[in-house]
Amino acid sequence: MTTPAINKCLLVLCLSLSPFYVVATDKADPARESGSQVLEHTQQQSREQSGEQTVALIDIQTEVEVAPQEKKRSPWLLTPTLSSEPKLGTSLGFVGAYLKNFDETSPVSTFGLGGTYSSSDSQVLALFAKTYFSEDKHRIKVAVVTGEINNDFSDFLGTGLSVQTTDDIRLAVLRYQTRVAENWYLGFQAITTNYVIGAENALVSEVLKKIGLTGFDSNGVGVVLSYDSRDNQNSPKAGQVFELHNIAYREGLGGDVSFDSYSMKYKGYISHGASNLRESSSSTNFWTGADKVLAYQLSGRWSQDAPPGGFSSVNLRGYTAGQFLAPNVTSIEIEERLSFSSRWGAAYFIGAACLYDGLSDCGGGENWYPNIGAGVRYVIRPEEKMILRFEYAMGKGGTSGLYLNFGQAF
Repeated sequence: MTTPAINKCLLVLCLSLSPFYVVATDKADPARESGSQVLEHTQQQSREQSGEQTVALIDIQTEVEVAPQEKKRSPWLLTPTLSSEPKLGTSLGFVGAYLKNFDETSPVSTFGLGGTYSSSDSQVLALFAKTYFSEDKHRIKVAVVTGEINNDFSDFLGTGLSVQTTDDIRLAVLRYQTRVAENWYLGFQAITTNYVIGAENALVSEVLKKIGLTGFDSNGVGVVLSYDSRDNQNSPKAGQVFELHNIAYREGLGGDVSFDSYSMKYKGYISHGASNLRESSSSTNFWTGADKVLAYQLSGRWSQDAPPGGFSSVNLRGYTAGQFLAPNVTSIEIEERLSFSSRWGAAYFIGAACLYDGLSDCGGGENWYPNIGAGVRYVIRPEEKMILRFEYAMGKGGTSGLYLNFGQAF
């Protein structure tokens, strides 16, 4: 979202879901005539008539035997979550969700509850919903997050100081969009935050106050404009997404600080390699026979008159959100996704982000933060193309992370 702590919650709570199955069985038909009975019954008839009757009887039996079985899938999902980072420690958690299709055209909607607890005694609890209805004309996203996140920074804000901080988070977000043209959506969003940063060391706490990094209470509203031509919301193989939105935090809305933030994302997906999994399964080359999707994302966040608690952060995999801050950030990510079967796949990725006050700050390597990583994928809901991904990423200065998350990274 719009603060380092909000981004951190999103990092800790990357959702992971898994399916349950309910299978219906069909009953055998006891009234079947054996082959000997057929022969006895047709013994006095001509060979041609006997053949026709036997074929007819086989046809009837075949229809009974190959009658399709109906399968019912539970709409409830439950999965564990995992993340391990040097700054946040190892976090274990859960996500439970209910899936609902409001109509045949709209993507599946999700209603869920998730929670995590880490070795650093951090804990986060979140309620969330992502809904699509009226033939995907309306889209609503809601999230309520509460938690306490304890950090152990060895190089806080690039100062070289070892700092232990505690972030107390209270957050609620609402976003509504309606389709105004083909693939175009326009709407609004509102956010309320109660974000407080504390430090165990009295001297460090005083330093945080001096630089203004103590969090804030604020409420904000904004406008959202997006273009979405993806062929699937969960694991697209084609299409593009462009999203532009702002949040205006104002004291007049009940907060204690006023500032503005602007965010932009552009995502693209290109399918290449094997045209489908059936072709890839017959290929003699495991790598070149895989179904492949090249995914890329360009994103940015810019703030105006924001306190340090409202600065932008590096949100690439391999970094801890909130460790490196600046008023503005621009990043690029490229990921190659491979499907080796209907269930299993892999991905490798690379990216970079620049934190800056002005664009000239990106001229050298000091303000650039690269990342690289790879992982495996497992499709847990083939119908909705929902995946579970297990991956490892490395960043600048020895930062790294191990993650088990639900859904694609972008």
